[in-house]
Amino acid sequence: MTDINAFAPITLPEDFIFGAATSAFQIEGAVNEDGRGPSIWDEFTAKKGRIRSGHNAVTACDHYHRFETDVDLMKRMRLQAYRFSVAWPRIMPTGTGSVNMAGLDFYSRLTDSLLEAGIEPFATLFHWDMPLSIYQNNGGFISRDTCDYFADYVEVVVKVLGDRIKNWITLNEPFEHACFGHLLGNHAPGHHRMGHFLKAMHHQLLAHGKAVERIRSISDESKVGITLSLTPILPSSDSANDKWAAEFGNQLLNHITLSALYKGRYPEELQQRLRWFWPKIEDGDMALIGTPSDFVGVNHYNCEYASHRWYIPFLKSWISGANAADAEYEQGGKWYTAMGWEVNPWGMYEVLRMLREDYGNPEVYITENGAAFEDTLVNGEVNDSKRIEYFQGYFAEVIHACGIGSKIKGYFAWSLLDNFEWAEGYEKRFGLIHVDYETQKRTLKDSALWYSWLIKHRTL
Repeated sequence: MTDINAFAPITLPEDFIFGAATSAFQIEGAVNEDGRGPSIWDEFTAKKGRIRSGHNAVTACDHYHRFETDVDLMKRMRLQAYRFSVAWPRIMPTGTGSVNMAGLDFYSRLTDSLLEAGIEPFATLFHWDMPLSIYQNNGGFISRDTCDYFADYVEVVVKVLGDRIKNWITLNEPFEHACFGHLLGNHAPGHHRMGHFLKAMHHQLLAHGKAVERIRSISDESKVGITLSLTPILPSSDSANDKWAAEFGNQLLNHITLSALYKGRYPEELQQRLRWFWPKIEDGDMALIGTPSDFVGVNHYNCEYASHRWYIPFLKSWISGANAADAEYEQGGKWYTAMGWEVNPWGMYEVLRMLREDYGNPEVYITENGAAFEDTLVNGEVNDSKRIEYFQGYFAEVIHACGIGSKIKGYFAWSLLDNFEWAEGYEKRFGLIHVDYETQKRTLKDSALWYSWLIKHRTL
């Protein structure tokens, strides 16, 4: 871990931006309004036992109706950029065919409001809310056809918003959508099949390549990238078997995307070990996946640990970053967030080192970094000092990496608002802004005030 006191004040590059991030399904609500079609997450949350406490995102943070209030809060926080996602089923209710102009109008108004406030919009085009019809008809990203459907949807959005939005993220965390939704089954659509996981992985990356081409054909001025969740995997012990498990875990979680995007191939050992399930790779696939992009988005929260388990089919590894605790606590000199994730800022440095040394040092935006804690509103205030400590440690590593050559263009805190945290429902709060879900009242937490100070002074 880097000591934040070890740094002399530095001047960040003039074009380094500070922002915050959200996603459509987690904050918008209004799932049945203005022509929006259902997504796989609407169906998934309606199934008993899928979401903690039976929560759903029908209302969420009601951002769809309150976006102007939220933009005002962003301006108060001095945010320079805002990363949001466009809901595919709000634009094309069945995923293909007819376009819902009311959905496009919402994102147009949001974009205009951001620009009027001096906030640069960064739009993510897929943040897991697959239109339900596409999934029902062809399995979503299990099918290659979805790559073309996605590219058509991207074209619709960029033709309308590309005159104002100049920074596009094709997909958010393709590994997580593929793994949690198609192998582990704890996210939508809820599959438990290795073959489905690998197909969804490969087809998302193909969809990324197609989207990059489509965006560039429409808007010469646009910058395009993809956001990946990068998580260093460490051995659980010094044993040779656990060290192997960690190396293999890094192939599975990190290099499966990075190697395909930047080296034109999947990791050899991973592909060999899972050869019975690997999807067909057609001529031109890897070249399309490797279509040069302008930046890579990095989502980083924690490290994970791997141990060798001979009885686990094919993988022979157990990988976990969560402690069994259900709230933040300290144990054995380590401390954890409310998600049970160990706080280890070194992981941020390691991710940026890997990109710099192993993948050609691409331009990077930290598109998500943050932590959930047991935030309590007391007398109109939320004293979330642990979150501030978390941010200080991780941002110190960003500064460290900048100082030794990483090309980092900006940092987005996750999340702007407390929100619907997928399978955790509303139990876990990641926001800089506290949301009372009954009244929808917003309150700036102490971390939001600290972040505003950081943006103003641009140094720790």
